[in-house]
Amino acid sequence: MLNLRKATEKDLDTISKLAKLIWNDHYVQIIGQEQVDYMLDKMYSHKSLVEQINEKKHQFYFIKKDEKDIGFISVSLIKHSEYFLHKFYIDQAQSNTGIGTKLLNLLIETIKPKLLTLTVNRRNFKSINFYFKNGFKIEKVENFDIGNNYKMNDFVMVRNF
Repeated sequence: MLNLRKATEKDLDTISKLAKLIWNDHYVQIIGQEQVDYMLDKMYSHKSLVEQINEKKHQFYFIKKDEKDIGFISVSLIKHSEYFLHKFYIDQAQSNTGIGTKLLNLLIETIKPKLLTLTVNRRNFKSINFYFKNGFKIEKVENFDIGNNYKMNDFVMVRNF
């Protein structure tokens, strides 16, 4: 059984641990270990997660399968029914099972967006193909300076509902 459970500040350590597991499994081959370590420290420290929830108004959801946390999602409301999908991470042991599409649909049922926007690394072919399969289109190409001489070379993808 799959479900989403809204996360609270008491769940931040679990989010951080899941991020470390998932990022080290998936992103090292795309951006390298040094950048993965930098980004984990920058985005998944307790302080950063508190800021994302309280100041940036991110809504975090745990992805649960048979009562086990297997990933997490983070979205924020941009304006009336338009959301930004910041994070959509599933344990790689669960990939290629159709679970991603089921979870995306569950998120859509939960937040009921008119527009959903996200960014994805241009070399993250597996995720790009997943988003194409689920109705997203590339809106534009962006490069983001994230500090420490690292750049995020992304596609901005959108889906209208």
